[in-house]
Amino acid sequence: MKYTKLLFSIVFTLLSVAVFGQNQLRRQQPAKTQQVPQLRKPVVTPVLQKQQQPKQTQTSKVELIGADSLKGGTFNGRRIDKLLGNVKFKQKETYLYADSVYQYSDNADMLEAFGNVRITQGDSITITGDRASYDGKKRTARMTGNVTMQDPRMNLTTPSMDYDLNTKIATYTEGGVLIDPENRLESRKGSYNTNTKEFTFQQNVKVATADYNITAQNMRYNTHSKIVYFAGPTFIKGQKGDLYAEQGTYNTLTKVSNFGKNAYILTPEYRLGGDKLYYNQNTGYGVAEKNVSLKSLKDDITVRGQLGRYWRDKGVAKVSGSPVMESIMEKDTLYLSADSLVSREAQGAGTKSMLFAFNNVKIFKADLQGKCDSLSFNRTDSVMHMNVKPVLWSENNQLVADTIHMQLRNKNIDRMYMYSNAFMASEDTLKNYNQVKGRNMIAFFSNGDLKRVNVNGNGESIYFALEGDTTVTGMNKAICSNMVMQFAENKLNKISFLVNPDASFIPPHELKPDDKQLQGFTWLADLRPTKPQVFAKRAAVAPKKQTPKKSTAPSKKSTKPKRGLLKRAR
Repeated sequence: MKYTKLLFSIVFTLLSVAVFGQNQLRRQQPAKTQQVPQLRKPVVTPVLQKQQQPKQTQTSKVELIGADSLKGGTFNGRRIDKLLGNVKFKQKETYLYADSVYQYSDNADMLEAFGNVRITQGDSITITGDRASYDGKKRTARMTGNVTMQDPRMNLTTPSMDYDLNTKIATYTEGGVLIDPENRLESRKGSYNTNTKEFTFQQNVKVATADYNITAQNMRYNTHSKIVYFAGPTFIKGQKGDLYAEQGTYNTLTKVSNFGKNAYILTPEYRLGGDKLYYNQNTGYGVAEKNVSLKSLKDDITVRGQLGRYWRDKGVAKVSGSPVMESIMEKDTLYLSADSLVSREAQGAGTKSMLFAFNNVKIFKADLQGKCDSLSFNRTDSVMHMNVKPVLWSENNQLVADTIHMQLRNKNIDRMYMYSNAFMASEDTLKNYNQVKGRNMIAFFSNGDLKRVNVNGNGESIYFALEGDTTVTGMNKAICSNMVMQFAENKLNKISFLVNPDASFIPPHELKPDDKQLQGFTWLADLRPTKPQVFAKRAAVAPKKQTPKKSTAPSKKSTKPKRGLLKRAR
């Protein structure tokens, strides 16, 4: 009785269609079977992102596998066949399941599916949603309403999706969320190539991992390799540091980044950037190449060069390839260059933040220049140590010693300590050299200007007396253990002798060439660095170990000084 009623229903539907001429059926119902007839291929609108033109020839027909019932009706003003209950279609390796399916009578290649819609392709791809439009000729499908796409590697959810079964590419434009075992990715627009296992994300892209969060506007992600590819401003934020770049890759498994275009690493201590950037977040090791910039965030010091390396756990960064340090002071900027510059952060109690410069060290500031072959800067205590043939120039004054230490205060030079074979000289308007030497010296500065120099031990001096800056009237020469020199506008104004001075004044006609120079004097004006020399391009070289050259012992020659020029200190 059940089968008889179903047969009568089918016959009645067919007769109704024939009478009104609204459905030209191309199939006939055999008298001895209750199977719903096979339907032809449907047509739907193209997918939004058409990446490959599907073939239009030799397309496999859509086969109706089964349904609970079939009846006629209208949908959107067009005649349709309604397949109701447990509907199942097949085309090649693709299956479509739904609670109901409408087939347009004037375009039998179009299927509209409703309720618990599910499309499977092969044994790996499953798409579900509330509704679908399926085109069997073009082999495309549009899914809407709580859409989910799954394969063995990921799960994608979105309000709507277009899927091309030829290219196996799915696209969405209303926001989507991808979840795999390691990551969660979301964006406003996107596509997924199930062949290459690669996602393309656009607009408001966000990636969340166990350790990092990534934000971008454009990104690609491979669910097999777990590598993120991005083009455009991209931020990677983590517990141990942040990264930024506008082009590059990030491996979400190994935590290795390869960046380009305005890339940088940002930690609580440093900002390391360059045209190219490699960073391993597991080991904390990073390398920057070309137009490298290393900025210390604690003391506003920036080091620029062509190659930079960073060891996060050691708190060490090294820059080579024409590196230049820039330290902004109160009224000026101090530049320091060397073959290589190394910065080290304090690593616990008893350690200091340090900057080391190796080989061919040059210093330039508007009112101070210097050179040496090895330098260390204690950034915690603001003390700069110059070693191996150090020389400093302050306006017209040249300062030399085996070792020179500069104490900074409020980003200005406050004191300078010259240890062993200290020597100070200046040139007057007639090319004579005023000279002072001693075992050690301490120079005092105020607002960047030299104000006083204390000579401690084995002091000697010669000073030329001039008349109107055009005529030499004689030379003062003195030997005294300790001296104090007073300066005005960076020029020697007065010398005070503290302990048993032996001084003399030599008239011009009695001056001999040997009298005009203290032993160990060398005028080094040709070595005085200029700003272009500090910024000159140099290839990175390995540091060379050098031994400072010892100065010879001072000579002792005494004559009586001219009264009035040299005053004994009380």
